Amino acid sequence: MYYTEYETEPREKRMKRKWKGVREVLWEAEKSSGEFQSRLRDLGACVKDIKDWDDFVKIPPLRKKNIIKWQAEHGLGWFLNCEPGKLGRIYQSPGPIYDPEGVESDYWAWSEGFFAAGFRPGDLAQMTFSYHMTPAGLMLEEPLRDIGCAVIPAGPGNTEKQIEFLTQLPVTAFVGMTSYLKVIGEKAIAMGYDLENDFKLEKAYVAAEPLPESLRQDVEEMFGITVRQGYGTADVGCIAYECSELGGMHLSNYRHVEICDPATGLPLPDGEIGEVVVTPFFLDYPLVRLATGDLSSIDVSMCGCGRTARKLTGWKGRADDTAKVKGQFIYPSQAAAVFQKYPDVANWQIQVKNPDGRDVLVVLLESAIEVDQNGFAADFQASMKLKPVVEVVEPGTIPADAPKLVDERTFD
Repeated sequence: MYYTEYETEPREKRMKRKWKGVREVLWEAEKSSGEFQSRLRDLGACVKDIKDWDDFVKIPPLRKKNIIKWQAEHGLGWFLNCEPGKLGRIYQSPGPIYDPEGVESDYWAWSEGFFAAGFRPGDLAQMTFSYHMTPAGLMLEEPLRDIGCAVIPAGPGNTEKQIEFLTQLPVTAFVGMTSYLKVIGEKAIAMGYDLENDFKLEKAYVAAEPLPESLRQDVEEMFGITVRQGYGTADVGCIAYECSELGGMHLSNYRHVEICDPATGLPLPDGEIGEVVVTPFFLDYPLVRLATGDLSSIDVSMCGCGRTARKLTGWKGRADDTAKVKGQFIYPSQAAAVFQKYPDVANWQIQVKNPDGRDVLVVLLESAIEVDQNGFAADFQASMKLKPVVEVVEPGTIPADAPKLVDERTFD
């Protein structure tokens, strides 16, 4: 079963439809987006010069660090074709970066992914993504309601309350991060619950972090459920999603996705690893060739599920100086503002580790005198939305030319 007829359309027909969608975005962006007008001026071109895909890829990609900079300089309206008050919602993600949401149904395009993961009318889904400020909770709730599911807006954390919902209500579906579902399961076992008999879970839809097969297997066996993942960002929503056959994630039918050389912004041959670049079919907030910073590759083989969209082969790392931890991006430039409050810190480094499949954020502080570690952790969390483990080290421990962010995780 499929959610829309687009999922099985011939690939050539799909590309013609997507070109029409991209052209509409280009015309709207040229008319209303100061950001895109600036890129066109730098390119010495106008939209009427962009006649095919070969012309399209000459447009330089738009990077998130530039969105952050230009939103601060020009305001959100510089990117929009409408007054901000005519949008559906406006969120804020780390950076900080404002994420507008339009008023169309299934604006973030997650419904196909949920349906492919087995979500059906009558499912009761427990949503553990945040509803506060960032878009994840509402972004993923609304497509569930469109399908016909009921939703428990549990939000993140408060694990004992999560277990209460899962045991006292007939919750059939979990939405959140795989690592957190594992934490819930381990806590429930420690409390004496039998996960397969005391829980009614049948499936989980996970996102916002890499999913190693070892973690998927652990959680599937722990609960006796299926786990399927989606891939997207707070800027564009769904980019790709898994089906029953696994083996990669089908590209969304409502975004044009490229794999590009991070240095040149030009598309790479299918199968080569490069940066994921996305053009969503938004007209109120036209984004053209948004560079996500994520690395992946394209699999062109046909899938046994019958869907004809090509697949991303999974997350292969980052192409820039950011890292995604527990669904939040860490920007060294944003973190630097926290360190400026502590003038006795001579040098610093953020390290991302993944012991036992759980992300841990470690902040090293070089200081010759005592540092208020609890105060620093609170300031860091207030700005970055993640609580770090703080370690104070002797001056000279961190090389002067060392990167400010080191991602030590491996996802075999």
